[in-house]
Amino acid sequence: MMRATEWFKKAASLKGAKVTTATFDFAGLSPDTILDALESVGIYAQSGLLALNSYENRVYQLLAEDGRRYVVKFYRPGRWSQQQIVEEHQFALQLAAADVPVVAPLVFDGNTLLPWQGYWFTVFPSVGGRTFDGDDFDGLERIGQQLGRLHQVGANELFQHRPSIDSSMLKQAVAVLTEQAEIPDHLRQAFYPTLMQLAQAVEPHVQSLAALPQLRLHGDAHLGNILIRDEVVNFVDLDDSRNGPAIQDLWMFLSGPRDQQLAQLDALIEGYEMFQPFDHGQFALIEPMRGLRMIHYMAWLTQRWCDPAFPRSFTWFNTMRYWEDQVLAMKEQLAALAEPPLSLLPNI
Repeated sequence: MMRATEWFKKAASLKGAKVTTATFDFAGLSPDTILDALESVGIYAQSGLLALNSYENRVYQLLAEDGRRYVVKFYRPGRWSQQQIVEEHQFALQLAAADVPVVAPLVFDGNTLLPWQGYWFTVFPSVGGRTFDGDDFDGLERIGQQLGRLHQVGANELFQHRPSIDSSMLKQAVAVLTEQAEIPDHLRQAFYPTLMQLAQAVEPHVQSLAALPQLRLHGDAHLGNILIRDEVVNFVDLDDSRNGPAIQDLWMFLSGPRDQQLAQLDALIEGYEMFQPFDHGQFALIEPMRGLRMIHYMAWLTQRWCDPAFPRSFTWFNTMRYWEDQVLAMKEQLAALAEPPLSLLPNI
C-alpha cells in the first residue's frame, strides 16, 4: 500500500476516522427464522418471501393471510444502535402524521423495532408504485413540494443519536480506501494521489456544513427511493437519515449536462419553495457533496465486500476496469468542483 499523505495522517488521527471491519452476520437468517419472526407479531405468510433490492439489510416482501402485503426488514448487526433505528422510525411516524407521503413502520404493542433470535426487525406496509423518470419536470416539482414538507417536519427537532453529515464521513472513507482497498499495483500511483486531491478539495466544504441550519433529512433521497402511485410521490427507505443541510436531499436528483441540471434544480426549487424558502447559497455545495458521496460509496463497497451478497450483486466492483473508471471519475469531479456553482435567476 502506498504511503498516505500528510493530509491523511492528520485526518486519520481525528475521532471518527477509525477503520472498522464490517459486521454482516446474516448466516442465521433462514426463511423459517423470518417466518417465525413475522408470526411472533401475528403476521402469517400466505406467499413465499420475495427478496427486495437491499444490501445493507435483508428485506423481504410477502402476502399474508389477512390479504395484505407487507415488507419485513432485518437490520444489519452492528450498523446502527437500537436508539438510532428507533429515532428513524419516530421521524417516519411524525412525517406520516403530518401527511407527508412516506412509508412508515407498523407499530406492535407500542414498538416498531422488534427482537428475534439475535436480530432486530421491522415490518412495513408494502406500497406499490412506479419508479420515477428523472426527465419528468412536473414530477420533479412534486418531489420538491414533498421535500419541502418533509423538511418542515425535519426542522422541528434534531436527531440526538443518529450522526450528522460531517468531515468524519470523509476521513473514515479515505481511511478505508487507503487501508483496505485492493487497488491494482499499476493503478496505485494514479488512484491515491487523485483520491487525496479530491478529498482535500471537498474537505473545507464538508467542514462548513456545521455552520448551516441543520435538520433531520431523508439522507438518501434519489430516484431509487421514490415511488409514484396515483401521481403521489412516496418516499421509501429512511435508513440513512441524518442531521444535515437541506441541499443533501436535493442534489442527487440532478444529473446530466449543466443545462439539464439547471432545469432539474429549477423544477425542484419551484416545488420546494411552495412550502418554505430555500437558501440558494447551498447550491455551492452540490459538487462537493457529489465528491463526498463518490468517495464514501467506494469505501462502502470496499468495507462490505466480505458480505457474500456484495460480490454476487456488484460483479463489476473490485475489477481493474472499475478502479480505472474511478480514477477518471475523480478527475472529472475535480474539474466540476472548479466550475462556478449552479445558480438560478431569482423570481421577479
